[in-house]
Amino acid sequence: MSVLLEARNVSKTFGEFCALEGVDIAVSAGELVCVIGPNGAGKTTLVNLLTGLLAPSTGDILFMGKSIAGMGPVKLADQGLVRSFQLIAIFPRLSVMETICTALVARQKKRWRLFSRLAADKEMAARAAEVAGIFGLERRLETTAAALSQGEKKLLDVASAFALDPRVMLLDEPTSGVSTADKHAIMDILVAAGRKAGVDGIVLVEHDMDLVAAYSSRIVALSGGKLLADLPPEKFFADAALIDAVVGKRRGH
Repeated sequence: MSVLLEARNVSKTFGEFCALEGVDIAVSAGELVCVIGPNGAGKTTLVNLLTGLLAPSTGDILFMGKSIAGMGPVKLADQGLVRSFQLIAIFPRLSVMETICTALVARQKKRWRLFSRLAADKEMAARAAEVAGIFGLERRLETTAAALSQGEKKLLDVASAFALDPRVMLLDEPTSGVSTADKHAIMDILVAAGRKAGVDGIVLVEHDMDLVAAYSSRIVALSGGKLLADLPPEKFFADAALIDAVVGKRRGH
């Protein structure tokens, strides 16, 4: 399997505080890698480094073999590395169609278009409807984001990112706030949509161990800013001490 996204001996300090120290991870084609750890483990810092929001203090981040350290999420999206950006929190009054079109505008660099004109673009509207259909939102195209169920909002968040045609996608707790009964259904849709849309790799930050066990190819466990484990799920869940170290100390995200 070819390596798509890689962190090499990455550390990040904020003043005297070391949030991440000497972390190495690699995401290869076909993998769904779950990043887990207790509160303060360094999960958010790692994702911010991987998506270019932060530059590492030491070490390097590579995407498709090229350094992307601190490049920024907009440039990285053009390269094919996308993070779910929760447009619905920014534009809750946009419809499902308009929300996905907004992402398409960013991808096509048509940033001068007004939102009110987006749906009139037939080609863009057709693509937005196609993306909505992949996520089961085809009947909600004219519904405002604010009026969607919590599960539908989560799907729309990710659909907007999928509209950018990413090779690698980073998802930060995509089922948070969703009922336990709906979590697996949403993850099933996300994984199936990723395959259908041609996404080669997914990095998932998640604290629900049922989801981690069910969907991960590998589990990257962090604790105290250090890499605690990088294992396939069967080996991770066979180690009771490791589970206690990661889950037992968790105090929320």
